[in-house]
Amino acid sequence: MAIKQISVQEAYEILQKTPECSYIDVRTVREFMAGHPAGGVNIPVAFPDPARGMTLNEAFVKVVEGHFPKEKKIIVGCQVGPRSDAAARLLEEAGYQDVASMQGGFGGMRDPSGRVIAEGWAGLGFPVSQDNGEGVSYESLAAKIK
Repeated sequence: MAIKQISVQEAYEILQKTPECSYIDVRTVREFMAGHPAGGVNIPVAFPDPARGMTLNEAFVKVVEGHFPKEKKIIVGCQVGPRSDAAARLLEEAGYQDVASMQGGFGGMRDPSGRVIAEGWAGLGFPVSQDNGEGVSYESLAAKIK
């Protein structure tokens, strides 16, 4: 099944109009701490690996399942789009019914020449937070499901 993809603008509008919708930022902890969409929580789909670039977070689905029911409306986002596509696919395979991947991510998508082809959350001036506390940080969310 094709992953539902939405623009950053659509994601912002859904999050504003649908309080029961949750935003999961699937970027690394470091990326999340540098700034993320306000109201988002951090559950990385992959971790940096010096030998291979990135390694799948084997606990990703388990941590999501520990905090969000499968009928919950969820938007996943990353820096540009590919990691959120992978995260959305994993969640759909786990039985989540209403998942969308935010294309353009936090930082925006560029073509090979560097031209912006999809503006990101930060570039559009939408609310950004650096909150990485209890109930938002990956550390706090993962700790509650062990």
